[in-house]
Amino acid sequence: TPDCMNPRATGPELAPATISEHDGVRYLHLGTPWVQGAMRINKSLALELEYVQRMMVWMLFRPEAKVSTGHAVQLGLGAAAITRFCHSTLRMRTTVVELNPSVIDACRMFFRLPQDSARLQVLQMNAADYVADGELAQTANVLCVDLYDHNAASPVLDSELFYRRCRRLLDDGGVMTVNLFGRDASFERSA
Repeated sequence: TPDCMNPRATGPELAPATISEHDGVRYLHLGTPWVQGAMRINKSLALELEYVQRMMVWMLFRPEAKVSTGHAVQLGLGAAAITRFCHSTLRMRTTVVELNPSVIDACRMFFRLPQDSARLQVLQMNAADYVADGELAQTANVLCVDLYDHNAASPVLDSELFYRRCRRLLDDGGVMTVNLFGRDASFERSA
């Protein structure tokens, strides 16, 4: 039986973050059985889930000498695996945009998300607003887009306009990865 918690009420429009643990792995859910992210408790900097490992394919497209330089932007926090890896392992300047405050709270309490610092900024806001705001959004060398709701059916932001705005954030030579997993047959449209 999962050990669940609700760190902060999020209102009717956002599902609360819930936590389960099994066999040394802690999982983040949004009030459903669907896994939104995971962390191996005794290896918190390792990338536990295969889809997160695949999201890091951007490392193959950057020159080796520049893999750990520049600015990484993540849209959707999940269980903070990409954030921990970019910030703590690669030592990159990292910005994360997450709409759901209970996800941020859960990641700080249970998924070893560091506090904001000179190299880490976590913004509680809508990713669509972030990419649309020319003054707020910062140029990214790496942009990881992983935006799912509690149903995990398909990306919640998946329009041509949204992706065009994401592209605008990329620095020269910047790389973007997008999680297109879903239960809906939206992959071809999204791609």
